[in-house]
Amino acid sequence: MKRLLALLLCLGSSLCAADSRPNVLLLMADDLASTLSCYGHSEAQTPHLDDLAKKGVLFSRAYCQFPHCNPSRASMMSGLRPNKTRVTDNADVLYDNVPGVLTLPHHFRQQGYATARSGKIFHLGIPTGLESKDDPEAWDFGTPFEDERPYPPSRESIVTVKTGKKKGIGWQEIPGGDDQLVDGAHTAIAMDWLKKRDADKPFFLAVGFHRPHTPFVAPAKYFDLFPVDSITLPEAPANDVDDIPLPARNGSVPGYTMTATPEQRRAAIRAYLACVSYVDAQVGRLMADLKAQGLLENTVVVFTSDHGWHLGEHELWHKRSLFEESAAVPLIISAPGMKGNGQSSGSLAELLDIYPTLCDLTGIPIPSHVQGKSLKPILNTPSTAIHEGAFTQARRGPEAEFWGRSIRTLRWRCTEWDEGRNGIELYDHDNDPREYTNLAHDPQHAAILKELRTVLEEKLPPIK
Repeated sequence: MKRLLALLLCLGSSLCAADSRPNVLLLMADDLASTLSCYGHSEAQTPHLDDLAKKGVLFSRAYCQFPHCNPSRASMMSGLRPNKTRVTDNADVLYDNVPGVLTLPHHFRQQGYATARSGKIFHLGIPTGLESKDDPEAWDFGTPFEDERPYPPSRESIVTVKTGKKKGIGWQEIPGGDDQLVDGAHTAIAMDWLKKRDADKPFFLAVGFHRPHTPFVAPAKYFDLFPVDSITLPEAPANDVDDIPLPARNGSVPGYTMTATPEQRRAAIRAYLACVSYVDAQVGRLMADLKAQGLLENTVVVFTSDHGWHLGEHELWHKRSLFEESAAVPLIISAPGMKGNGQSSGSLAELLDIYPTLCDLTGIPIPSHVQGKSLKPILNTPSTAIHEGAFTQARRGPEAEFWGRSIRTLRWRCTEWDEGRNGIELYDHDNDPREYTNLAHDPQHAAILKELRTVLEEKLPPIK
């Protein structure tokens, strides 16, 4: 009888103990290319993300599935490719197209996690919020979306841009501290939630930053990190765009088209880098808070972006392309106990992989609908390969009338527009990492082109 009583007391104690499963902190920027110093960008200043990369694994070949906000986020958070979600524009609704879809945070909530969102994780329209595609079943707590806070009066800028009536892409440096803008405010809200959460549950906290999405607005102290004379413009051959199909160079996002002066270009790049440093600072605040609360050793931290952004490469100043600058994303995963921590991986990864990876790292089941693969093998052995190719789809053109699909292997990028009817591209990344020379019509590369186009046809049927 005494042994039975002791067993029951022990069982009761274990049931009442706090859940020890790993926590999750998902950090997501908006329109952030791999413009971080840990990714080799010579001008970026991102010390906190560099430190995170030293703690975890940096993926140097990670790719979004659709270089547009709502389609990319709908794919990543549902675990489904865009040709399954049929979300190809900011107006499309995931839950209408895939009724009952179990999103990543909703799954964690069902598995007993305390879930919270601070900022933009699912698509949230700027500035009205009328395009909100948030999952209402996903969160115990979520910040209400509100307009971008009215900007305080801008200070006298140290940059003189001769623009006439226009200054190109909108940017502004403002006086004051971080929390007067939404990214700083959402960081503070997330830190407050961490202090007040139910400590008996593991947490899934997602913090979404609006920057460096246009307009490029950040506190002036981040602009001060980048003297205007230090900003370099991207170089390219004079005939760079001559061999690019029309859909790949046509249809700039309305309002994003830059005018042509070097001063405007440098000002825009400087402002973008300032916004990146502003986001980096918020990551630093959150990581310091985790450490101060003793949570860092049992928390999986993921940092990424919904897609990249062009800063003049191929004469483009926006997203939505299928070039490397738009399709590639930064991805850093710091998971306690992984053997690869502190290393970089050149293995291919997709944003789709985040869903199964977080399930795998926390010991919760991976839903059967999820199309990505767990990156846990790479986190333990960074040289491991789990993908033969990473896939990205896009819509381009003034009326979004062109459909593109692209595969990136370790060496090649192959892109088709409307199954090849409106153009084909092939780039050799071993010899042409900037994708300056389209080899699609070079007979010497006909065999690899045919092979890659066959894979595209098999893996990415047209979106209907």
